[in-house]
Amino acid sequence: MTDKGPIQHMILPDSLNQLLQSGLSVTIPETRGELLELAMGGDPLFNEVSYDVPGQGQVVEATVAKCKNGLVVNYMDVYMRRRDPHCMVIADHGKSDKQRFISKYGAEFDELRHQTFDWLTTQGLIIMPFMAGGEEFGYPALLVAPDNAGFFAAALADLQGFIPASRVPEGFKPKAIIYLAPTFRHTHFGGKQMVVHNRLDDIYELFSYNLYPGPSAKKGVYGVLLKIGEEEGWVTVHGSTVRIITPYDNVLTVMHEGASGSGKSEMIEEIHREMDGRIRLSTNRVTGETTYIDLIETCELLPITDDMALCHPQLQNASKRLVVKDAEAGWFMRTDHIKEYGTDPYLEKRTIHPKEPLLFFNYDSVPGSTCLIWEHIMDAPDKPCPNPRVILPRNQITNIINEPVEVDIRSFGVRTPPCTIADPSYGIIGLFHILPPALAWLWRLVSPRGHNNPSITDSEGMTSEGVGSYWPFATGRRVDQANLLLKQILETSHTRYVLIPNQNIGAHKVGFMPQWIAREYLSRRNGKFGRHQLNESRCPLLGYALGSIKVDGTFLPKELLEVNRQPEVGDEAYDAGARLLTDFFKKELAKFDSPDLDPLGRQIIECCLKDGSIEDYIKLIPIRL
Repeated sequence: MTDKGPIQHMILPDSLNQLLQSGLSVTIPETRGELLELAMGGDPLFNEVSYDVPGQGQVVEATVAKCKNGLVVNYMDVYMRRRDPHCMVIADHGKSDKQRFISKYGAEFDELRHQTFDWLTTQGLIIMPFMAGGEEFGYPALLVAPDNAGFFAAALADLQGFIPASRVPEGFKPKAIIYLAPTFRHTHFGGKQMVVHNRLDDIYELFSYNLYPGPSAKKGVYGVLLKIGEEEGWVTVHGSTVRIITPYDNVLTVMHEGASGSGKSEMIEEIHREMDGRIRLSTNRVTGETTYIDLIETCELLPITDDMALCHPQLQNASKRLVVKDAEAGWFMRTDHIKEYGTDPYLEKRTIHPKEPLLFFNYDSVPGSTCLIWEHIMDAPDKPCPNPRVILPRNQITNIINEPVEVDIRSFGVRTPPCTIADPSYGIIGLFHILPPALAWLWRLVSPRGHNNPSITDSEGMTSEGVGSYWPFATGRRVDQANLLLKQILETSHTRYVLIPNQNIGAHKVGFMPQWIAREYLSRRNGKFGRHQLNESRCPLLGYALGSIKVDGTFLPKELLEVNRQPEVGDEAYDAGARLLTDFFKKELAKFDSPDLDPLGRQIIECCLKDGSIEDYIKLIPIRL
C-alpha cells in the first residue's frame, strides 16, 4: 500500500520524518503475500535486484526466482553468500570494545549518515514495523528499505514477525530502526559487507549496507536485544532449545549453545540414519573403519528455540533453572550437511511441501521448479556454497513449543578438527563432557569458533567468537557481558552443563552425531550422574568424561569418550592438543582483565591461568550432578 496513514500513528525521529516527507512512494505491508510480491518486482517468475551505482553503472546484487515452494535468492557475488565476521563498526562514542567507524575510516559517521538518508529519498520505500524479540517481551522496531529489496523485508518479517499496516498501534515509537542502503557497499566500503551501529540516546540506528540478511536482519536485531539487555541486566542467549521426551516418558529440556557452526540448528533435528535404518556413529579417518549402532526407538523432539533464546527477567521463576523463550518468529536454517535426498526426511518434507511459500538462500533452482535443499548453488565449479539457508517460520514447524520453558541442561558445542599422532590438534574432546559451572562460564567467555566453519567468510584455524558465542553481534564491552553471564549461571544453579564436539573426535569423523547421541543418553538418565560414573579428564578444561555410555542396550566405544584411548592419538598427541587448547584459553581470557570484572569471575580466570584442577573450579562454584 502507498497510503502513509499508519505513519501518522508512529512517533518517529525527526531525521526519518524528513526523509519520508522528501521521498517517493511508501509501502507499509499488510500481508506476507504482499512482501513476496514486492520481492518479485512485478515479474511472475524471475527478478533481478539491481541498483545504479555511481562509477559502476547498473549492478545486479541478487536474483529472486519464484519456485513452487517459495522464492530462491542468489547473490551474484560469492562473498555475499556468507556473513562477514568483520562487518560491524560502531558509529557512536558510547562504551564499546568494538571497532569504531572513525578509527576504521578516519571520519565521523555523520556525513555518511546524511548521504544514506539522501539516497533513500530517491527510492520507493518499504516501511515495516516489527517487535524485536517477539510480541510479548519484544521492543518496537522499524525497517526502512528500498522497495525493490522486498526479499530482504520478507526475510526480516519471517525472522522477527511484522506488524500489518492496519494494526500499527497509536503511539508506536521504535527503539531501533534498520536502514537498508545496498549501493554504499560499492561506493564506500570496497564491496565489503558493512553494518554500522549508531546507539543514540533515544534510538538505536542500524545501517545495513548490504543485502545479506545474516548481519542485519538477524544478527543486527540480536545486537539490539543484547544492548537493551545490557542496560536492563539480562541476556539473550545464543542457543537452540529442545524438549526431549524419551520412549519411557522422561522429559528433559536441553539448550545447545556455541559459536557459528557449533550445531545449534542440528540439536533440534532428528538423528540422521542410513538407508537401512542404522546410525553411523563414526568413521576412523586412518583405518577407514565405520562404527554403526542400532537405536530402535529414538526420543520425541519438541523444538523451542533455534538460535536466539530470550532470558528476560519477567520469564524467570523460583525453580533455579534458566527459563527461556524464543526471540524469533522464524529460523534461518543452514542445510550444508544435507547433500542428498533422505538425509533429513522431516526438513525435506517441510521445505518441499510447505504450508506457505518459503524463502531460500543459495540454492541452485530455476523458476517454476521445486527448490530442493540438497541442491546448493556452486561458488565455483565442483565447489558448492557452504552456507545454503532456508527460513522456516515457527508456524510451519511441527510440535513447536511457544511457552517459556525451564532448561535442565545447557550444552556447549565446538567444531573440532581431526587429531592424530601425526597431526595433533584440539580435537581431543570426547563424545561429551560434564562441566562444573565455573568451567562452563569459561567456555562461554572463550567460545571457540572452531574447525571448517560454514557460516562465515573466514574460518581457518581456531579463533574465538567470545562471550557467550554472541560477542560478534554485541556492541558493548566484553566485561559487562561476562558479568551478566556469570550472574545468570549463579542464579540458575539447578541447570547443569555439558560440552559436546562435532565433526571429529580424535581420528574419528563424527559429524553432529555426538550431540544426537548425547541427547538420547542424557534424556534417558534425566540428565543426572553419580560421581562414580565420571572420570576426571586428562585436560582439566574438559571437566569430566564418562567412564562408559550405554544407549538402548549398546555400549559405545570408550575411545570415543576419552580420546587418548585411541591408538591413532595416544597420550602424547592428546597432551599436545591439550596444550594448544589451554594456551588458546589463556590468550583469550586475557581480554577480560578489567577492574570491572566480577571478583568471582576474576578468581575463575586466575584458576585457569594457574592451570587449576577440576576440583579447584568446583570450590569456586559447586557442581550439581
